[in-house]
Amino acid sequence: MIAIFILVFALLLTIGLPIAYVLGVSTVYYIFSTDNLELLYSIPQRMTGGIQNYGLLAIPLFVLAGELMNKGGITSRLVRFAKDMVGHFRGGLAYVNVVTNMFLASIIGSANAQTAMMSRIMVPEMEREGYKKEFSTALTSASSLLGPIIPPSLLFIIYGVTAEVSIGNMFIGGIIPGILLTTGFVLLISFISIKEKFPKHDRVKAKELVKAFFMALPSISIPLIIIVGILTGMFTPTESAAAASFLALLIGAFLYKEIQLRDFPKILLNTAMYTSIVTFIIAMATIFGWVLSFEQVPQQLSSFMVSLTDNVYVFLLICIILFLLVGMVIEGMAAIIILVPILLPVAASYGIDPVQFGIVISINLAIGLITPPVGTVLFITSSITKVSFESLTRYVLPFVLVSLVVLFIIAYVPAVTTWLPSLWL
Repeated sequence: MIAIFILVFALLLTIGLPIAYVLGVSTVYYIFSTDNLELLYSIPQRMTGGIQNYGLLAIPLFVLAGELMNKGGITSRLVRFAKDMVGHFRGGLAYVNVVTNMFLASIIGSANAQTAMMSRIMVPEMEREGYKKEFSTALTSASSLLGPIIPPSLLFIIYGVTAEVSIGNMFIGGIIPGILLTTGFVLLISFISIKEKFPKHDRVKAKELVKAFFMALPSISIPLIIIVGILTGMFTPTESAAAASFLALLIGAFLYKEIQLRDFPKILLNTAMYTSIVTFIIAMATIFGWVLSFEQVPQQLSSFMVSLTDNVYVFLLICIILFLLVGMVIEGMAAIIILVPILLPVAASYGIDPVQFGIVISINLAIGLITPPVGTVLFITSSITKVSFESLTRYVLPFVLVSLVVLFIIAYVPAVTTWLPSLWL
């Protein structure tokens, strides 16, 4: 019966049904096909129980902070500062794309949301400067990977709640991996810039650079305050989300004076819509995972994986392949809720730190978003910029390879993810 259940899940996913509905319909199908109709009475309780966690409160607050920063002119100032800072290098706008995404990653925390925003901002600008549209779109897609890695990260929040791991440790542990991935992209861009002879801007005067820095300083201060506040114990990760929203409101409304009273209904509506989508996925994934547990799938899969190898490195390789494939077709939050309860106990038996495992999983799933043939971020950028999926695939592959190299470093060098959290403790 469980085989048919998984087959129905795969079929619904293949025909393009949204992941939340795939999870819900598969669960209901299982209940009716097994005549366990009494399980229907437990579904509402399981769904509400899956979203009744204090840590999840950070999601709408960070989404709100992102909406306020975008509407308040904070995003445009970050782009200008990045352009003044690195625009004079050959391929300067490509670096600007990466640096801006790094700034925004610490605010938005979602690859899909970040991609949609940056595709509209950076791709047309790079095209006007003489960059190939395909390269610009691929770079924007790849740079969005920083969203689920650099704190605050929605995937880190979901993992922390699911695995009962400190979200603050996840945030701190993601800093070095985020820097490594950014560095890898910068080195790749350097090589491509020389090969393709990309344009470069004149170096801005020191006075203009200082001015751009001070204009962007309030924007940059928000992620810094989040990290410093968590490190010093001033507030929890959830409270830091409220602080970020409050600061974004003050900066956008009173310092930059770009947020007007009439903007709030749309800001709040966008926040509510995205939060509802995330919450619905979590609720559906909870009942789907419940059915898997009812059929003892976690225990069976754990026993199978342990029987395959007793080598921690081989286990990590299996997990990397598994989550790369899963990340191509399943929403990252749903994948974490379904698979983490299954694999985390096995990872613990190999002596893998739960923070390291969570960061590896999150990056793994993020890479799946830009991995052909079904990476969802690629579909988003392709539809926005009108670049064919085939051309985009060809240009994005070098970035996928760089991302995988960074992923293996993080997986096989635990200190990359555990060193900073150990200092915090």
